[in-house]
Amino acid sequence: MNDLQRIADIVRAEARPLEEHAHDYDALFEQIGDARVVLLGEATHGTHEFYRERARITQRLITEKGFTVVAVEADWPDAYRVNRWIRGAGEDGSAAEALGDFQRFPTWMWRNAEILNLVDWLREYNQELGEGRPRVGFYGLDLYSMYTSISEVLRYLEGTDPEAAERARYRYGCFEHFGEDPQAYGYTAQMGITESCQDHALQQLVDLRRLAGEARGLPEDELFYAQQNARLVKNAEEYYRSMFSRRDSSWNLRDCHMADTLDALLAHFGPGAKAVVWEHNSHIGDARATQMGAEGEWTVGQLVRERRGDEAFLLGFTTHTGTVAAASNWDSPVEHKQVRPSLPESYEAVFHATGIPRFYLSLREGPAREALMEPRLERAIGVIYAPRTERVSHYFEAVLPEQFDAVVHWDETRAVQPLDPPAGWPRHEPAPDTFPSGL
Repeated sequence: MNDLQRIADIVRAEARPLEEHAHDYDALFEQIGDARVVLLGEATHGTHEFYRERARITQRLITEKGFTVVAVEADWPDAYRVNRWIRGAGEDGSAAEALGDFQRFPTWMWRNAEILNLVDWLREYNQELGEGRPRVGFYGLDLYSMYTSISEVLRYLEGTDPEAAERARYRYGCFEHFGEDPQAYGYTAQMGITESCQDHALQQLVDLRRLAGEARGLPEDELFYAQQNARLVKNAEEYYRSMFSRRDSSWNLRDCHMADTLDALLAHFGPGAKAVVWEHNSHIGDARATQMGAEGEWTVGQLVRERRGDEAFLLGFTTHTGTVAAASNWDSPVEHKQVRPSLPESYEAVFHATGIPRFYLSLREGPAREALMEPRLERAIGVIYAPRTERVSHYFEAVLPEQFDAVVHWDETRAVQPLDPPAGWPRHEPAPDTFPSGL
C-alpha cells in the first residue's frame, strides 16, 4: 500500500458522506457551535456544487443559528442593491433585476442560477419574519468599485446635504482625469506622473464619519452604506497604487479591507450579530498554513481568526475533477472548461482515493488531522483556468488542517449556470422545488 492510499484510508474512516438530504451537515453544525463568523470557501469561482452547498449551509445558519449577515467576495455597491431588494426596498421587481449591477468581469461569479435561487430565498425568508425580528442582509466585502463608490457617496450627500456634496465632488474630482480606469490612476500616481488623491479620499471619509453624530433623522443604514463607500474609495486608492509595487502589498490591502468591512458590519448590527462569509479558499483559509503566508501574504481567514479566536469557523471546499465556468484570460468570455484530475501529490488526490463521492471532514482533531498534517499541494482555480500550466498556475503548498477547521470534498463537480451564458452553453435539469432545504 502506498502512502497516499494509507492516508486516504484514514480519511475515509472519519469522513461523513453527504447524501444530499436535510441532515447532511448535522455534524458540521455541532462543530460550528456558537461561532459568530462562519467562512465558506470554494476551490474555484465557477463550480455549481460549491455555490449550492454554501447556500444549503447558509440557509441553516440563518434559520437555526440566527445569522443575519451574508457577506461575499463582491463589490459593496453591487451587493447592496441585492441587499435592498431582499429587505423589501429598492425599485427592482425580481432577483434577476437586483443582480443587475454585477456587470464587471467576471459576471458569472454572482450572476448565476445558484445565486439567483439564494437571493429569492433570502427575500422570501425576510418577508415571512414576524414584526421586530432582524432581517437578513447581503453585503459585498471587496474594493474594486472605486468609481461606483464615488458616485454612491455623491448620490447620498446630494439627497441629504448639498453643501457636503459639493465638497465631496471637489475632492473626488482628483480622480476624474482617468476615464474611470482605476489602474491608470494607480500607475500614474505611483510613478509620480500625477498627484496622488490619497489625502482627498481620506478627508472625505473623515467628513462622512463625522456625520454619524449629526445625522439625526437620516436613514441609519443608508448613512452606513455611504460611509462604507467612502472607506472603500480611500482603500481602493491605496490598493491601485500598490498594484505597481509589491504583489503582497496589494493582496494584503485587499484582504485587510475585506476583514475590516466584515468587522464594520458586525459592529453596525450589534453584539449579537453573526455573519456567514463566501469567498475563495485562498481568502478564507488561514494564510499562516500556506505558501502564501511564507511569502508575506495574509488572508481574511487569518485576520478573522486572530481577531475573533474561537468565534471563527473556516470551511474549505475541494474537488478532484469535472467542469468549471472560467475564462482563459482576464476580461475574456466565460467558457465551459474541463477540470483536469488532481495531481497525485495533492490533498485532492488523497480525497479522491477515499472512493467517497462527496463528504464532510472535520480537521480540528483525530487521526485524519494528524495524517494530513504533512504539507501537500492544494488546487486553486480563480476566474481564469489554464490547464496547460496547471501545476504552476493553480497549485500552492499548504497544511490543510491548519488552514481550515473542516473541509467539504465533492469528487466530481460541474460548472455554474451563468444567467447570461454564451451560445452553446450546456444546460442542466433544474433542481426540485424543495432544494436546497431538503424539506
